[in-house]
Amino acid sequence: MPFLIRYPAEIPAGTTCDALAMNVDFAQTFLDYAGVPADGRMQGCSLRPLLRGEDVSDWRESVYYRYWEHDDSEHHVWAHYGVRTRDHKLVYYYSDGLGIPGTSDNRYEPEWELFDLRTDPWELHSVYEDPAYAGVRAELTTELARVQAECGDTPWTPSTRMAGVPR
Repeated sequence: MPFLIRYPAEIPAGTTCDALAMNVDFAQTFLDYAGVPADGRMQGCSLRPLLRGEDVSDWRESVYYRYWEHDDSEHHVWAHYGVRTRDHKLVYYYSDGLGIPGTSDNRYEPEWELFDLRTDPWELHSVYEDPAYAGVRAELTTELARVQAECGDTPWTPSTRMAGVPR
């Protein structure tokens, strides 16, 4: 996720950082710079050490995301979640608005996509079914389950619609 920050007291002009960051890192970063302790229930990590050029050996190697606004009238994108690494992106379109206000009642057959971001940065050609990517697919499927559990999200199942999904 592109992010620009200016703080001459600590970040030299022209500094770049290619670490994988998520929007939940922003609040942690702002609180860190303000000297305010973060609530223990908050997700994310402060980007401050990375912006100072420090090596953070345990920084995340993947990011998780979920898109809830299923087939809404503005975006027309099916509900999905996924995991991204530097080189690949695995997406699961569960394609169900789950009765959430603003989403479509249309449901579609779930489907998977896998992209090799090195050879296809625009994500135009899924390699999910390509046997050459079976290992990557298996690795990212495991990683998707890990990061989803880590943030307390619930995987979609056909029975999810009946049970309801906490936001």
